[in-house]
Amino acid sequence: MSAALSIPTATARADRARRAWRIVLAATLMGALVVGSAILCRVDVVGFLPGLFQGLSVLRFFFPPDVGSLAEMVGPALVTLLLAAVATPFGVALSILFGLAGAANLSPAWLRAPARGVIAVERALPEIVVLLLLVAALGVGPFPGVVTLAIGSVGMLGRLFADAIEEIDARVIESVACVGASRWQVVRYAVLPEVMPSFLANAIFRFEINLRASVLLGAVGAGGIGLELQKAMALLEYERAMMAVLVTLALVFGAERISDFLRRRVLEKGGLR
Repeated sequence: MSAALSIPTATARADRARRAWRIVLAATLMGALVVGSAILCRVDVVGFLPGLFQGLSVLRFFFPPDVGSLAEMVGPALVTLLLAAVATPFGVALSILFGLAGAANLSPAWLRAPARGVIAVERALPEIVVLLLLVAALGVGPFPGVVTLAIGSVGMLGRLFADAIEEIDARVIESVACVGASRWQVVRYAVLPEVMPSFLANAIFRFEINLRASVLLGAVGAGGIGLELQKAMALLEYERAMMAVLVTLALVFGAERISDFLRRRVLEKGGLR
C-alpha cells in the first residue's frame, strides 16, 4: 500500500518541480528581455527623479486654466466628437462585411484569406500613419480623420466579429442550413442573433477608442480639440492648453460613462431596448 501511494506522490513532486522550473525559466527570460530593452532604450533610472521634479515644476505655468477660452473650445470639441460619431458607424458596417468574409465556418478559403489579410494589415498600421497618408492624399481636415478612424475600426471589430462567428456552435448553423436556408438566411437567422449582442458592445467600446484617438489625430491634421491643444502648446499658451486638456477630459469621461451604460444594456438584455 505504501509503495502504491509513494508512486503518485513522487510523480506529483516531479510535476511540481517541472512547473517551478518552467516558471523560473520564463521569469529569467522575461527579466533578461526587460533589462536588455532598458539598455537599448537608454533608460536612465538615476536621472528619472530629478527630471520628474523638474517636470512637476513646469505645471505651475498651466494654472489657472484660461476659462475665458472655454467658449472657443466648444466648436473644436464638437468636431472631435463628430469625428468619432461619424467614423464608428462606417467602421462597424465595414467590419460586419469583413467579419463575415473572414469567418472560416462561413466563407471559402479564397475569400477568407484576403479578408483576414486586410484585417491583419490594418491592425499592423498605426492610425497616425494612415492619417498622414490620407492627409497627403486628401489634405488637412476632418475628412481624413473620419476615414482613418473608420479603417481603424475595421481592424479591431472585423477581427472580433470573425472570431465570434467561428466560435458559434456548428450545430446552430447546421440546423438552419438543413431546412434549406440560403447562405444569407443562415447569416440572418443563425449567425447574427448569436454574435450581435457582443458585437454591439464592442462597437460601443470602439466609439470610446475612436473618441480618444480623434484627439491625437486632431493634433496632426484632423482638426478638433487636439489641434487646439497642439497650437496652444506651440505658442507656449499653457493656460489655454490646460483648458483644452480639461475639455478633453470632460468629453472622454462623459463618453465613457454613456458607453458603459449602453454596453451593460446590450450585454444584459441582448439589445438597447
